[in-house]
Amino acid sequence: MINHTMIVSFDQPLPTAELDQYLADIERVMLDSGLVQSVVARRHLPVPGEEAIEALIATAIVQFAVADTDMLTKAFTAPGLHEAIKHWQARHPYKVAWANHEPLA
Repeated sequence: MINHTMIVSFDQPLPTAELDQYLADIERVMLDSGLVQSVVARRHLPVPGEEAIEALIATAIVQFAVADTDMLTKAFTAPGLHEAIKHWQARHPYKVAWANHEPLA
């Protein structure tokens, strides 16, 4: 199994409902694709002073699991994924960093 873990960092703070909808949209697209085994999304838990650190600080973490690298490659072309990304980027620009890795536990 391979995990694809994304660190999503919106340029500006999002209202709670907007962030919830973004996470739900990404989860729905990936699950509907039939290519992933699971999707988990969580909000970043901020700590005082972190905004002073020069780093990409997450707004949320999204992780999906796939069987192998072939499924991961296919997941990047999941139907509706690029439309969802374009929709959210137009409304609330964000950056993403990611890592593909074996399960951590």
